[in-house]
Amino acid sequence: MKTDIQIAQEAEMKHVKEVAEAYGISEEELELYGKYKAKLTDELWDRVGDNPDGKLVLVTAINPTPAGEGKTTTSIGLADALSRLGKKTMLALREPSLGPCFGIKGGAAGGGYAQVVPMEDLNLHFTGDFHAITSANNLLAALLDNHIQQGNALQIDTRQILWKRCMDMNDRALRNIVVGLGAKADGVVREDHFVITVASEIMAILCLARDMKDLKERLGRIIVAYNYGGEPVTAAQLNAVGAMAALLKDAIKPNLIQTLEHTGALVHGGPFANIAHGCNSVRATKTALKLADVVVTEAGFGADLGAEKFLDIKCRMAGLRPDAVVLVATVRALKYNGGVPKAELNTENLEALKRGIVNLEKHIENIQKYGVPVVVTLNSFLSDTQAEYEFIRKFCEERGCEFALSEVWAKGGEGGEALAEKVLDTLENKASDYRPIYPDEMSLKDKVNTVATEIYGADGVSYAPAAEKAMARIEEMGFGNMPVCMAKTQYSLSDDQNKLGRPTGFTIQVRDVYVSAGAGFVVVLTGAIMTMPGLPKKPAADGIDVKEDGKITGLF
Repeated sequence: MKTDIQIAQEAEMKHVKEVAEAYGISEEELELYGKYKAKLTDELWDRVGDNPDGKLVLVTAINPTPAGEGKTTTSIGLADALSRLGKKTMLALREPSLGPCFGIKGGAAGGGYAQVVPMEDLNLHFTGDFHAITSANNLLAALLDNHIQQGNALQIDTRQILWKRCMDMNDRALRNIVVGLGAKADGVVREDHFVITVASEIMAILCLARDMKDLKERLGRIIVAYNYGGEPVTAAQLNAVGAMAALLKDAIKPNLIQTLEHTGALVHGGPFANIAHGCNSVRATKTALKLADVVVTEAGFGADLGAEKFLDIKCRMAGLRPDAVVLVATVRALKYNGGVPKAELNTENLEALKRGIVNLEKHIENIQKYGVPVVVTLNSFLSDTQAEYEFIRKFCEERGCEFALSEVWAKGGEGGEALAEKVLDTLENKASDYRPIYPDEMSLKDKVNTVATEIYGADGVSYAPAAEKAMARIEEMGFGNMPVCMAKTQYSLSDDQNKLGRPTGFTIQVRDVYVSAGAGFVVVLTGAIMTMPGLPKKPAADGIDVKEDGKITGLF
């Protein structure tokens, strides 16, 4: 059996100019990065505008398990299938982070015969967007420390610095550090921290900004610290905005690549959904909606994280209205939620399936609360049985959901046609009545409680004293109307990653809260979630290499 990277390396790609031409994009509206990658120019954005015309389909999933779900693979295969059925279709996806590529999760180019290419380029550096974001983030950090060193005219309280440095790698040793050690000229000694680049507020800002003007306004609103009087100090007060924008000048432009079957894919931005808002850029999504009849996008991790943030943050801010949601599961993952060890998932077990399917049930209920029709799809595995399929099909149809098997990993677009037909039927015959789950004017605590009880199924929320104080301060500063961005483990509906299925009788533990004033949301840290991941005992990096001919091996 061929590996993902072997399939990708054997693919016959079209020149990106050909891919663009199919969507009415001229060569002058491309900035080429070789033959197979290009950025879309500001001129194209100005031409097409940002009033969406196409239908928007979100792909999300149940809570991730070691058994695998294949959300990105499904997104890509569905787009190819829709193209095969004659619909002008485009993908709008997130860029991969280097951290997971070398850690445990792997890349984000899809899998099997449902991939976007060039796969190696996408997973390793791509067009440099993440490096630009990292540089802009760390420039702001450097300017902040230099301001303090050079006399601290803004009276910044070094005990109340909020801005953290970042890097696009899993490095737990950098979570908590001390800077400024050495001589007087080496800076002011203080505690500092690192987050992974995908958790940087600048990543969120880039993904939510409409254009350069909007980007600069958002950058200026970033709160980096508080002064001795307890007032916020912003990036604009540090005169950092112009230089940061210069670093992000090209990164704000969406990237165009293609699937194995030459469907266009705008891959841009990549905030994680467990520690950030989990969606690709608004600009990429809106551009795709002007260029195609149907746009397939995805949101990170399970529907309790990515889909919730897509529906409560991205759609609210950008004026997007999703027309359908595809909810991805596997028989294996549902049995894992039912208590079956990973080594025994290939054996038919209807009792475990009945226990574990409650996780899927909760996600269906959650999406329906937003008024958006749901299509459930199962990624097919050879070990699945017909009895297991029929049980899940009946379960979904009883809850008002369309259902289809997906075989896109093995068959590409052809294996997604049954799913594509269900999606098209839903788009044509089931109206979406999308609405966020809470209004802007609701208090921050009520917003957190709404997500915790309605989406996670919690009995309530408990706040650490520091979180209580931070939330009160944020509301006093006038940020109470912002949506909340919940940072929570992806592995469970609760904030305890060991509680599988559909846990009940739990309380969400909030340990800290801070405002991302530039992005426009309030981040709520729950449980033991970390904004800088670590590497596993045997990281994926162990198996990655380059042959003498320059061909990369071991990426997945």
